[in-house]
Amino acid sequence: MSFLDNLESNLKSVESQEERRSPSGRDAKVRDFERARAQASAAVAEQLRKGPYAAELLRQATRLGHAMRTKVHLAWLGTTLRLEARGAKLELRPTPRGVVAVFIVDNTEVRNVAVDLAGSPEHLAREWLASLPPIPVAPADPEWE
Repeated sequence: MSFLDNLESNLKSVESQEERRSPSGRDAKVRDFERARAQASAAVAEQLRKGPYAAELLRQATRLGHAMRTKVHLAWLGTTLRLEARGAKLELRPTPRGVVAVFIVDNTEVRNVAVDLAGSPEHLAREWLASLPPIPVAPADPEWE
């Protein structure tokens, strides 16, 4: 093996080692950041999960959705509470500064609203349900007219 071939082989080896190291270092930083964020918002997440606000929001959304003939699906995803109806979502996400309600339509965040856990959730439920897309209506059958 010539000197140049050996040098080229060594350079390729070093480059591949660096490529393998850099993403894992970045991943470790992201994991550390996410862990620190979760710890900072743990108290708010606990208050959301066990406090009366979430239970009342679920009750109001179910009641109002029933009046609109719309099924509201509820799910806890980790510390996030998700309500879903007609393809639109409302997520209550705990942050270190408090809870944020995120309105999502077609998997795109439309807007964010700060949530007061001491307040009434009825306004938030009404606002979200009012923003739902309309129920699709089947075209009329000409034979029945």
